[in-house]
Formats: sequence, C-alpha cells, structure tokens
Amino acid sequence: MASKTPKWRELADRFAEQIKNGDPAPGKQLPQIRDLVDAGEGSKATVHRAYKALEAEGLVTMTRGHGTVVRQKTPLKRLGIARYDKAKWRDGDEVAFIADRVASGRAYQRNEQTQTVSRVKAPAAVAAAHGLTEGDEVYARARLVKEGTQPTHSLTSYYRPEHVEGTRIVDPTPGPAGRGGGFRVLYDAGYEIDHMREEIFARVPTAEETQLLQLAPGEWVVELHRTTYTADGTVVEFAVGVHAATRFAWAYDFKVPDSAKTEDESK
Repeated sequence: MASKTPKWRELADRFAEQIKNGDPAPGKQLPQIRDLVDAGEGSKATVHRAYKALEAEGLVTMTRGHGTVVRQKTPLKRLGIARYDKAKWRDGDEVAFIADRVASGRAYQRNEQTQTVSRVKAPAAVAAAHGLTEGDEVYARARLVKEGTQPTHSLTSYYRPEHVEGTRIVDPTPGPAGRGGGFRVLYDAGYEIDHMREEIFARVPTAEETQLLQLAPGEWVVELHRTTYTADGTVVEFAVGVHAATRFAWAYDFKVPDSAKTEDESK
C-alpha cells in the first residue's frame, strides 16, 4: 500500500531528523532546491514546501542569496550588566557583542558587526531621551550584527552632535568604531559612562525587519531601548536594538538593592 504521508512531509521529516542529529550542522546550507529536484526528490513545489515546513518548525531560515541555512540550536547569551564591564572596552577590546559571544562559548569575527553613520532628524523617542526637540539633528550609528552569515540583531545608537563630532563614532567608514567600540570613543572624548537604563519588549516584526534579520514565519522580535548616562546624568547615547527573539537568552546578574538599609545609613 502506498504511503499516505505526502512526499513533501517525508522529505521534511528526513531533513529534520538529520538536523537534529547535527548533520548538517548549524550555519550550514541544505542542498539547493534545484539539486534535489535533479536528484529525483520531487518537484520544485514539493521540495519548496518541505523547506518551508522546516522553516516554520524553526529548524532553518530561508533567504534570498543565502539559501536554506540550519539555525543555531542554542540561543546566544545576551548578557545584562556584565557585557558593559569597563574592563572589557576601556582596558581591552571586548565590545558588547563580543562579550556575548565569549560568554556563549561561540566564535566570532570583528567584521560580523557592520555599521553605517548618518546625520538624521531625531525621532520623538530619541529627542525625549536626549532632551532635544523632535526634528533636531543627531548622529545615528546603525549596526547589523551577524553570527556567521545569519543576522542576530540590529542596533542603532543616537548621539548629540556636540558629544561625538570629530570622533571615530561619526567616521562613515564601514566597520566598528575602533578599539573598545563606541563606549571607548566616548570615554576618550571625556564622557565616561556611569549607568544606563534598558527597557525591553516583544513585538511582531515589520516586513523590513523580517527580511533584514532573516526571521522565520511567525517569529517575533525583542526591541531594546538603552539610555546611557555619565555620572552627572548627561545622556550620551540612546540606542534602539531589534533582536531575533529565538536567537538570544537574556541574562541579568545584579546585586539586590535594599533601599530601607540605604535610608537608615543616610540618617
């Protein structure tokens, strides 16, 4: 008796089993659709449907120019406080995305972070954070971060021109801002970061974000708003990050405050 399982489902199940057994490994491409058709695995529609099923199950991503790629099994650790340790960027060259990779035990290349810089009119949230009027000009330093060929997140930092004019932060040359990244540039310019506020929330991605981050159908994003201050309360950076929700595990390790004790000590 002929199998009642559709051909596309059989093909998807076979690849799913191989992926779960680690071959092909995360980051590797599945065969091109035309190659499977030529090998007698089914019609173009059959193979495409099988691949779309694997994508819907979160096992692969399908994008133009990159083909069908096996997704990472374990999310990256997205460190909280520890990723901003001054010893990493002030005294060394471990910018935040590299700190996450190190903590995750994952390899990285510095060129996995790319950037563009432009002078733009401040959107409402940016203006509010910097104490500006909406439409005032700010510098926007936009980065796309990848793990291998797969994007993990985008991050755009906004700066007041008087804080960064003439520094490497506004250098339009593609690539990181230099040793220690943007925080080191601010430090060298006399703006040492002291504390920051992060707000995160999940939402449905836009069509542009789905394409940019190579998201699977139905995958959400986590949006991050980071406001960075000097010791006197000056805002020196407001950043907006958009993270593929399934590619990160967020971790925060911090000392538990005891405001009652602080109040008693101040009396």
